[in-house]
Amino acid sequence: MAIIDELEKRSVLILGLGREGMSTFTFLRKRFPLKVVGLADKLSWAQLEEQTRQVIESDGRVALFLGHEYLKSVSQYDIVFKSPGISPFIRELSAARELGKISSNTALFFERCPGTIVGVTGTKGKSTTVSLIYEVLKTGGIDARLAGNIGIPPLSSLDGAISTTVFVAELSSHQLMDLHESPHIAILLNVFREHLDYYQGLEAYVEAKQTIVQYQTENDNVIFNASCPITRRMVNKSKARKIPFGVGPIGDVGCFLENDFLVFRADGRQEKIISAEAVPLKGAFNLRNAMPAIVIGKIFGIPNETIAAAIQNFRPLEHRLELVRTCNEVSFYNDSLATIPEATIAAMKAFPKRRLILLVGGFDRGQDFTQLARMILMSDVKEVVLFPTTGERLWDEIVLGASGKSDLPKHVFVMNMSEAVQEAYNSAQRGDIVLLSPAGASFVGFGDYRDRGNRFKAEVAKLVDQHP
Repeated sequence: MAIIDELEKRSVLILGLGREGMSTFTFLRKRFPLKVVGLADKLSWAQLEEQTRQVIESDGRVALFLGHEYLKSVSQYDIVFKSPGISPFIRELSAARELGKISSNTALFFERCPGTIVGVTGTKGKSTTVSLIYEVLKTGGIDARLAGNIGIPPLSSLDGAISTTVFVAELSSHQLMDLHESPHIAILLNVFREHLDYYQGLEAYVEAKQTIVQYQTENDNVIFNASCPITRRMVNKSKARKIPFGVGPIGDVGCFLENDFLVFRADGRQEKIISAEAVPLKGAFNLRNAMPAIVIGKIFGIPNETIAAAIQNFRPLEHRLELVRTCNEVSFYNDSLATIPEATIAAMKAFPKRRLILLVGGFDRGQDFTQLARMILMSDVKEVVLFPTTGERLWDEIVLGASGKSDLPKHVFVMNMSEAVQEAYNSAQRGDIVLLSPAGASFVGFGDYRDRGNRFKAEVAKLVDQHP
C-alpha cells in the first residue's frame, strides 16, 4: 500500500523540525487539513526557528514533543517521518525500523513524483554535479528542478510538477537509507570513508548508498565512476543500463577524457563535447563531476553545443574550491566543504605547479591521514596551518612519513580563522596559493562548513582592505 494511503487512518509523527521536517509537515497538512500530527525535536520551544514556531502556533492541530525526552514520542505513533540528520541507530528508532514504522520526506517524494528522477550520490562532488546537470537540462529547454540535499527538501519541489518534469536530486546516504525505490537515472560519483560516526562501519555506509541502484529496472540508467572500486561493485546490484565515466576509454558507451577533451561514446560513434580547458572548474575531480552532466544531456537528446555552453557558463559553488580574493598576487581559495582527506588531496592536485600554504584540520572522526601526509610531503607545500583537533594528528603523520628528513614544511598550530589567515599571508610570496581545505568536519569552533568558509572569506576581505 502507498505511504500516502496509509496516513489517512494512522497516527503520524514528524521527527526533527528543521527544513526537511517542516517541508513534510506542510505537505501533509495540505493533504490532511484536519489531522492531528505529532511534531518532535530535541530542541526546546525557544530554540526552534522563529518561522517554525509561527507555523506551529498558527496550526493548532499538533501534538508537540520537545526537549531531551523527545524520542519517547516515537513508540506512540504508527508512522514516523524521520529527518535524515537523526541517527537511525538510536534505540527507540531501531525498534521502530524493525516494525516498519520509519518513513521520510524523500520516500514520500519518490512515491508522489509524477516526472523523472535523476538521483546523484557520492561522498564528495554531489552538489557540483547536481548543479551542472540542472544547468545542462535547463539550457536544453527541459523543465528541470533541483531537489534533495542541495537545500530544497524533495517534497517542496513537487508543486505544479507534471510527467515531463525532471527532478535532479542530491541524495545523501542518510536520505537513501530507508528508501525502497531507486531513481530512474542513478549517478554514483565515489565512495570514501565518511560519516563513520553515524554508521556502524564502512559497509553500513555503502549499504545505505546502495539503495540508489538497488530497486532499478531494465528501463532505468545508472551512470557511475569507473575509477572508484566501490561504485564499480555497487552497480552490480542494478538491473539498469550501465554507463561508466572516467579518465580514459572505458568501453562501448560512456564519457571520458581523451586528448584534453571530454568525449562521449555510444553506438559506435565518438563525439568531442568540450575541451578540459573550457570547463570553468579547477581539478581533475571536477572534470569527473562534469561527465555525468554530459551523459544526462545525451540521454535527453540535448545538442552537444548546448551541453558545452551550459558547462562553460557554470560557476563554482560556494565553499567548493572557490577563489575568494587575490591580495598582492597571493590567491586565497575556500574549499571548506573538503571534510575528508581525499577531498583535500583532490584540491591540492588542482594546483600542480603552484606553492601552497594549506589551512587544514577539524573535528576528529577517526579518519586516516596517511595519504594526505604523503601528498603534503610530495607536493610543493610551503606551510601547513593546523586547526584543532586533527591538526596535531596530521602533523604527527607528516613527521612520521618524512622518516627523519630535514625538509619538512613549516607548520604552525592556530586556534581560530583570524590567526590562520594572518599567518598564511605573512608566509606567502607572490604567486602562492593559500588553500583552506580542512580534511575534517567543522564542529570544532565553527557552526558548519558554511560558517567556516564564510569566516575565512571575511578574514581574507579584512586582509585585502589592510593591504590594498
